Amino acid sequence: MRTLSIQHVSSPLRAAFTISRGAKTSAETLQISLTENGKTGRGECVPYSRYGESVVSVTAQIQGIAEDLQAGMTRKELQHRLPAGAARCAVDCAMWDLEAKTSGSPVWELAGLPKPKPLPTAMTISLASAPEMAAAAKAAPAKILKVKLGGPEDLHRVAAIHAARPDAKLVLDGNEGLDADTFPALVRDAAELGVTLIEQPFPVKSDDGLLRRPGHVTICADESVHQTSDLQALAKKYDAVNIKLDKAGGFTEALRMLHEARRCGLGVMVGCMVAGSLSMAPALLLGQAADLIDLDGPLWLKDDIEHGLTYKDGIVSPPKRELWG
Repeated sequence: MRTLSIQHVSSPLRAAFTISRGAKTSAETLQISLTENGKTGRGECVPYSRYGESVVSVTAQIQGIAEDLQAGMTRKELQHRLPAGAARCAVDCAMWDLEAKTSGSPVWELAGLPKPKPLPTAMTISLASAPEMAAAAKAAPAKILKVKLGGPEDLHRVAAIHAARPDAKLVLDGNEGLDADTFPALVRDAAELGVTLIEQPFPVKSDDGLLRRPGHVTICADESVHQTSDLQALAKKYDAVNIKLDKAGGFTEALRMLHEARRCGLGVMVGCMVAGSLSMAPALLLGQAADLIDLDGPLWLKDDIEHGLTYKDGIVSPPKRELWG
């Protein structure tokens, strides 16, 4: 019989993480452990208020299936018991980790993914004034910078960052907060400043304007995409999708999304919420088959988990088996 453990972890951040919807100073996560026959699998999730989740509600979802989990619920059964979201993500990832530790085969091999290698990751420049964001960009060691947007000074912010880091590839993240009327001009000007991709410029279900999107840069869905069933419709509006395990409901669905996105002709970015290395580890394995990864979550934490991922000069190395997978 399995045993289940649920732990709420509050991790202070090194600095406030600010996007168009607000700021946060800590990462609130749930860490799940499943132990069976002396082996323990772990998973982590970020309850996200944007999707109506909280630490309390996600804990209740997991506790609601605790008896069946401990009795041996399979990963396939889990997909039907919980919806896409944080609760299923933590449990699903713990199940993959437990299977890897029980079978002796790493997750990447079980999932049919490439053998993991170090990858360049985007590093996020939090929303602030243009000079502050330029200073943060200059200090960031990565060659890919993800720039948070959210106001009339956006182009000034991008120009300042480009001036500070002309060597960097820039990704812009609107978090649903950009203006539809000025967007075409923003895209055109941003392309001249080293921008290669813009994430989720408009609110979910208010993005029909992207049916006539400008072609200067790649437009990537984030908040609009959660699971595989979303992809075919989104392919009419977007060039790429940002797959996040917390939205998808775990590694199982995220893997399915990766393959379906390719069939739909969509580019793939693998992203994250602000969390530690236990959340990043499965995403990094998935990222081995993606076009771009944005997995800098642990760099925002004052303290990461033991055996955490290694970051150097914008490159993140694969997880150790002691961490996950």
